[in-house]
Amino acid sequence: MGRMFFNILATFAEFESDLIRMRTREGMKIARAKGKLRGKKPKLSDRQHRELRRMYDTGDYSVSDLAELFSVSRPTVYRTLNRNAHP
Repeated sequence: MGRMFFNILATFAEFESDLIRMRTREGMKIARAKGKLRGKKPKLSDRQHRELRRMYDTGDYSVSDLAELFSVSRPTVYRTLNRNAHP
């Protein structure tokens, strides 16, 4: 009897979880349609991106130097360089 009760509770919990997931996706879809779902703000401005690229292209600065100079992590520097890679 106890096992059946817990199975019923688990079924309700799973149903509730599915409802929450469905409502969240629906809300995100509406927000995206309104242009309000943008994601995380970039750490560096466009001007900083250009300056970082220029400094890196000179060959005088290492990725670690640039990360320290712009107060960001090394992976952020690599992502910025890859995002603005020359064709």
